[in-house]
Amino acid sequence: MASLNHIWNLPRVYKHIISIAIDAFFVVVSFFAAYWSRIGNVKPFESYLTWYVVIGTLLVTVLSFSRLGLYRAILRFLTFHALAVVSIGTVISAASISVLAFYFDAPVPRSVPIIYGAFLCLLCGGSRLIIRVLVAQANDKSMKRVLIYGAGAAGRQLALALRSSDTHRVIGFIDEDKAIHNSIIMGLKVKNLSDVERLVYKHSVGQILLAIPSASRSKRKQILESLMYLPAEVLTVPDMKDIVEGKANIDELKDVQIEDLLGRDSVEPNKTLLESNIKGKVVMVTGAGGSIGSELCRQIIFQQPKTLVLFELSEFALYQIDRELKGLLVNHDIDLQIIPLLGSVQTVNRLSTVMEGFCVNTVYHAAAYKHVPLVEYNVVEGVRNNVFGTYYTAKAAIESGVESFVLISTDKAVRPTNIMGTTKRMAELGLQALAEQEGNKENGTRFCMVRFGNVLGSSGSVIPLFKKQIACGGPVTVTHPEIIRYFMTIPEAAQLVIQAGAMGKGGDVFVLDMGEPVKIADLAVNLIQLSGLEVKDASNPYGDIEIQFSGLRPGEKLFEELLIGDNVSRTEHPRIMTANERHLTINEYSELLNSLDSACHSFEHEKIRKLLIEAPTDFSPTDGISDLVWKKLHALKDESLDSVIH
Repeated sequence: MASLNHIWNLPRVYKHIISIAIDAFFVVVSFFAAYWSRIGNVKPFESYLTWYVVIGTLLVTVLSFSRLGLYRAILRFLTFHALAVVSIGTVISAASISVLAFYFDAPVPRSVPIIYGAFLCLLCGGSRLIIRVLVAQANDKSMKRVLIYGAGAAGRQLALALRSSDTHRVIGFIDEDKAIHNSIIMGLKVKNLSDVERLVYKHSVGQILLAIPSASRSKRKQILESLMYLPAEVLTVPDMKDIVEGKANIDELKDVQIEDLLGRDSVEPNKTLLESNIKGKVVMVTGAGGSIGSELCRQIIFQQPKTLVLFELSEFALYQIDRELKGLLVNHDIDLQIIPLLGSVQTVNRLSTVMEGFCVNTVYHAAAYKHVPLVEYNVVEGVRNNVFGTYYTAKAAIESGVESFVLISTDKAVRPTNIMGTTKRMAELGLQALAEQEGNKENGTRFCMVRFGNVLGSSGSVIPLFKKQIACGGPVTVTHPEIIRYFMTIPEAAQLVIQAGAMGKGGDVFVLDMGEPVKIADLAVNLIQLSGLEVKDASNPYGDIEIQFSGLRPGEKLFEELLIGDNVSRTEHPRIMTANERHLTINEYSELLNSLDSACHSFEHEKIRKLLIEAPTDFSPTDGISDLVWKKLHALKDESLDSVIH
């Protein structure tokens, strides 16, 4: 094998010379063999005329092979085309024997060229196939063996793309279509789903590639659940839409999308609802650089607004979304104006100036601090941004004559156990109070809130964290074995927010249907297994990745809710519900806000907590005050007191 590797590594010019020398040898051997087969001896070669024919045929054959491109073909990628070239060259070579024998009047029987052609074709073609097999065997040890799930058009394209790969070797197809079971497609056997486990262990399969880009999410979930327990990584091809539009290639393998594990198919959006508050209007998105805000912006530009105002506190986040959106406008030939503005929702004068200056019609308020532990550690800033920021933005919208105002809320606002959820419920109460006030006006601002759970891939989402931990070899950290959460994809959440906003009449609380809740520990197990690894635990001490439970973080609940009461109604959209919940009058809310403002200004955390508990938020804290600055100041006071006592 070492000598073969030496030959494989030779410069291409040397390989060409070796190929020509071997083919010349085959020409002579085939000539001798043809004579011997025809008359039982090689006496005619005693005539110099016969040697003229041999030498002439040799030159014609090498020249033909060269002109036909046979010596430019790379043997490890040998295809039918190369064998066709050998066949054509052989026919030319055999014909040259007849012509040269006639010209030199050499003693060559008429059947010799035919026999010669058969021998030459076998020797030249067969030798190349043997070399191809040897090269494949030499590379086989370093190649990853894979099974392709799906023998349809996508699966066949993928197999064709991987055929010339140095990294993957396709073992066969898996398909549920009984009509093609045990048939051969592209030289590969098609097997049933029940054969997967046997094939994986028999051939040491390292990856299973899902080539079913058109399958629904519920179907993909069903398939993934049947493959999850196998010691093979599961990857998938891009969506068929991306392949058709040229955004991705069939062989651009990627990790299984987490939404496939949820198995929830999105509902086709209602175009009328999508366009209602956007088309031809000036739309403003606060927190435009965040995970939800940026997706709202992407969805909005396709509904043809007149102008899109991006309002963002982070300079880097604003730069990124502005650049991305302008690229989308060019790529999709969309004509609209994008206004990137830096600013804080806590600065009411900046908000009013922006809304009046650009005559904003619709506001999507996505600016908020949403990470539960961070808000617990920074209580005053959380209250200032989430409560006062929302109220100031809403007041600016009223003053500027904004038609529609949509607040992006959260399931954590329902019976909150943490500051973040409580501040979001306080923000809802503020809008409900303003909505009641505006409801008495003829052309007042329409306020509504859209409440939903976790979105996949958002900042702070567990999914990217789990994937990073798995890539680093673990452990994967989960807060509690029984913790569950609702999940939804960011694009679906953004579309539903826009559609819900269009249905708002004033003070509405819309709740998105999040499907079935997901156990976070099960999600971690699924991600580990889909990576072709095993969970390391007491029952499997030699597994790959361990799951460690770190305990609930400050303010964290085991499960989230979407409704405060049972008073819920359906809407015209199957995934959007509306809830009728208790609220405060504008005077009661203003009084509460003044007290909260005073407590925040004085850094009185006990008073802040007391006000939030007494407000109709159903706040029931599970932990003490966790604000880091407050705790540090108290620690310093205790140290000072101890030093005085001692």
